[in-house]
Amino acid sequence: MYRIVSVATMATLISVSSLGMAKESNTQWVDPFIGTGGDGHTFPGAVVPFGMVQLSPDTENPMRGVSPQPEIYKRCAGYHYDDTTIVGFSHTHFSGTGHSDLGDLLVMPISGEVKTDPGTAENPDAGYRSRFSHDQEWAEAGYYGVELQDYNIKAELTASPRVGMHQYTFKNGGEGHVLFDLTSAIYNFENKVIWSDIRKINDTTLVAYRATNGWARNRQMYFAIEFSQPIDSYRFINEDNMRYRCMDCLGKEKHSTIENKAVKMTAGKAVKFVASFDNVESKPLQIKVALSAVSRSNALENLRAEIPHWDFNKVRKAANAQWASYLDKVDVEGTRSEKRQFYTALYHALQAPSLYQDVNGQYRGVDGEIHDGKDFEHYTLYSLWDTYRALHPLLTYIDPDRVSGMIQSMLVHYQQSYEKMLPIWSFHAHETWTMIGYHAVSVIADAYLKGIRDYDVDLAVEAIINTANNPVYDAIPEYKKYGYVPMDVLPESVSITLEYAYDDFAIARMFEAMGKSEQAKHYYARAMSYKNVFDPQSGFMRGRDSQGRWDPEFNAFKAKYMGPFTEGNAMQYSFYVPQDVAGLIELMGGDEAFTQRLDELFDTPLSHDMIKEHEDIAGLIGNYAHGNEPSHHIAYLYNYAGKPWKTQERIRQIMDTLSSDKPDGLAGNDDVGQMSAWYIFSAMGFYPVAPGDLAYAIGAPQTPKVTLKLANGKQFTTTAVGLSDTNKYIQSVTLNGKTLQRSYLTHGDIMAGGELKYVMGDKPNKQWGKTFTARPPSLSEYK
Repeated sequence: MYRIVSVATMATLISVSSLGMAKESNTQWVDPFIGTGGDGHTFPGAVVPFGMVQLSPDTENPMRGVSPQPEIYKRCAGYHYDDTTIVGFSHTHFSGTGHSDLGDLLVMPISGEVKTDPGTAENPDAGYRSRFSHDQEWAEAGYYGVELQDYNIKAELTASPRVGMHQYTFKNGGEGHVLFDLTSAIYNFENKVIWSDIRKINDTTLVAYRATNGWARNRQMYFAIEFSQPIDSYRFINEDNMRYRCMDCLGKEKHSTIENKAVKMTAGKAVKFVASFDNVESKPLQIKVALSAVSRSNALENLRAEIPHWDFNKVRKAANAQWASYLDKVDVEGTRSEKRQFYTALYHALQAPSLYQDVNGQYRGVDGEIHDGKDFEHYTLYSLWDTYRALHPLLTYIDPDRVSGMIQSMLVHYQQSYEKMLPIWSFHAHETWTMIGYHAVSVIADAYLKGIRDYDVDLAVEAIINTANNPVYDAIPEYKKYGYVPMDVLPESVSITLEYAYDDFAIARMFEAMGKSEQAKHYYARAMSYKNVFDPQSGFMRGRDSQGRWDPEFNAFKAKYMGPFTEGNAMQYSFYVPQDVAGLIELMGGDEAFTQRLDELFDTPLSHDMIKEHEDIAGLIGNYAHGNEPSHHIAYLYNYAGKPWKTQERIRQIMDTLSSDKPDGLAGNDDVGQMSAWYIFSAMGFYPVAPGDLAYAIGAPQTPKVTLKLANGKQFTTTAVGLSDTNKYIQSVTLNGKTLQRSYLTHGDIMAGGELKYVMGDKPNKQWGKTFTARPPSLSEYK
C-alpha cells in the first residue's frame, strides 16, 4: 500500500529557492486562487496532496444569532474572492462542493485590543476580523500568506499531511495575541457545536476537542496546539456560562464546575481561548496545530511525528516538494494561461479523497468506533456522484497504488456500515446520504478492470452485490420490481433510474472480467433499465408512476427541485445513458435525429425561470450546464453518432467560454476535483464517457503537447500539430505512427505508452470517425 514519503526524502526531489518556490517544477504554474471566485467554491490555503489538513482563511463564517445571514452558498469553502475581510484561519475545508461543513478550529492573530466576537463584514471594527487586500495576499502549492491590515500582521500558513503550521509576524511589536474560536464553523448555525473544550497543559501546549452537528452529525475532531514561545498570559472564555447565568445574580454566584478557575481548561458549547505574548517583535510567532479524529493523545503524536521542529520554511519546502512529486508526472506545453489552468486543475484534483488516519494507524470508522488501519492508509471524502465520472479514472493513472487504499477505505466503510453499504457521499466517518446512485461500484469496477487489485477482491464483490441490492437505500426494491423508480415512490426518480442502470453496467463489466457470466448477464439486463423511462411520444426521459403512467406535468426544460430529475432537466438527463449510447441513438431515431437533439441542447436557451430552484445549475451553453456533472459527458456523444467533428467544436466552445485562469475561471463547483479532472482529460483530447468500459471518446486537444508519466515506467504523449485558435478540428490521428481511424482510445493504448498525434486544421474532417466500427463501444457490444 501507499506510504507517505518522508520530509527529508521529499525535500531532495526538486531544487527549491530560499522561499520554497520550485524553480523548475510544475508547481510554478499552480494558482490556488483559481476557482475561489464565482461559484468554483475552492479555497486558497495550504494543503499537501490528499492531506488531512486544509489550512485556509475564512472570509465569512455565519454566526449564531447574526441576522441577516450572509450568502452562504458562495462560501462553501469558507473563502470567497469577492470578500474583503478575513475572520481567521481554520484547518479543515471542502474544495469545490455545493454544500459544506468543517472549518475546524479557527485561529486569529490580534494586535492591540482583543475582541472575542467576529463582527460583520459591514462593520469589521466591531469584532476580531480584519480587512485584507488581494494586493497583499499570496499563495502557492502548500503555502498561503496575507497581510492583516487592521493588525499590521503578516500571516503565513503551510502544512504537512496532519499538521497545519502558522507563522505570524507582528509588525507593530509589543504585545501580541492569538484567539482560538471553537464556536466558528462553515455553515455555522444555531446549536451546531454540540460540545467543545480546550485545556492548557503547559506554557507552550494546548489540547482541544470539538463535536459538531452539521452536514455530518456528531462529527468529532481533536487538536494539539503548540507555540514557538511560552504563553505569558491567557484567558478562557466560556460564553455558555455568560449566556445562561442569572443576570440578577452577577457578582454573587460561584463559578460552575466547568469554569473552575483552578483548572486550566474550559468546556461547553461556546468556548474560546486567548493566548497573549508580551514581546512578539523579536521574531515571528509560530503555531503548530495537529488534527486527529481519534484522541488528544493521537493529535499530540501526529504533531511531534510530522513537524518536530520550528523551521517554517522547511515545512513549506517539503509541502511544495510533495506537490512537485505529483505535478511533475505530467509535462504540458502551451501558453502561460493553458499551463496555469492545467496544473491548477491537477492541483485541485489531488486534494481528495483525503487522509483520515493518525500516524499510529488509528482512525474513526463510520460506525463511530476506533479502528486500526496499520495495513493500509484510510481515506475520507467520497463525493461519488461527482467524482466517479472523471476524477477517479484520472487517479488510476496518477497514483494507482493510492487508489487501492481508497478502495480499501470504501470496503471498511461497507463493513462498518450498519446498512451494509458502500459510501454514497461520505466524509469524516459519516455517511450523508447526499445525491443519488451507488457509484462506489463504478470506482471499484473501473479500477479492477485496469488491474488495480491490491485489496480484498472477494470482499469487494460482496460489498458491490449488497450495495446494489440494498433494501433500505432509496428505491432499490422498487427499481428491481418495476425496472425503474416510480415517481410516486421517490423524488428524482428518472435520474435515479438512469444512474442505477449505469452502475449496473459497471458491475456487469467487472463480473464478466471475473468469469462470473451469469451474474454479469443479470446486471447487463439491469443496465438496460434506462429504456423503461424513455417516453417515445415526447422523445425524452420522463417520470412515470408505479402504475406506469407518464408524468402529466412533464416539461423538458424545467429543473424542479425534488422533481423527477436531480439538479437538471429532461433536456440534459435524456442523454445520460453513458453505457449504451448506441441504444439511446436508436431510441431517438438514429444518427441524424440524435445529432439534431444534441445541437438543440446546446443551442436552445434556458431561462432563469426554468432553473431558479437550483443554485447548482451553472455554466450554461443553451441547456448544456457545464457547471453540473450530468452534462459533463454530453459534448463527447457526437462521436457515437459518427460526427466527432461536432464534439471538437463543442469542446473548444466550452473551453473558450467557460474556463480561464482567473479566480472565477471555473464554470461551477469544482466538486472535489471533478470539474478539474474534466479539464485535464479534455485538454489531452479524450474523456471517459462510461468509466468501466475502458474506452475514452476522443474530443479535441486544447494544448500542443502533454506527456503523462505512467506508474509502469512508460510515457504516453499527446501532440496536436498545428493547433491554434482557428485550427480546432482534427484532420487525422496516428497512434505510435499508425493511422487511427476510430474516435476513441482504450486504457490499453494509454498504458502501452507512446504518442497519440493529432493533426489539426481549420475545417472539419467529416469522414474521420464516421463509420460504425470507428465509434466508441456501447453496452450491446459487451452482452
